[in-house]
Amino acid sequence: MGTFATLEEAREHFKNDRFATDAGMVIDEIAEDSAQCSVTLNDCHRNAYGGVMGGAIFTLADFAFAVCANNIHALTVAQQISINYLSAPKGERLIAKAKCLKSGKTSIVITVKVSDDTGRDIALFTGTGFKL
Repeated sequence: MGTFATLEEAREHFKNDRFATDAGMVIDEIAEDSAQCSVTLNDCHRNAYGGVMGGAIFTLADFAFAVCANNIHALTVAQQISINYLSAPKGERLIAKAKCLKSGKTSIVITVKVSDDTGRDIALFTGTGFKL
């Protein structure tokens, strides 16, 4: 059992993550060592050229990382993050799937794969969290 007993409990807790939630990001699933978050894209996620901003993609991945890490061990904060942008989104929705690779005594390593609703790989995010 994780920090959150139910999906609704996790959603209630993370509604205070205003940057992500005000941008439309939601928690779809939560499990013992994984989480899935998503966002339906709209004009606020677009850059001056009409593409999806890298910051929107990063924020979704970071949100999924936070949900996964804090479900495993609250309170965990990001210590080091890297992201590789793979392709421009073509769909209308982004999905971020976080999976814990290693949960140690004081640190945690999580990968987040971001895809769009067409199945296109958009980004690969790797984060190390520090357990407070």
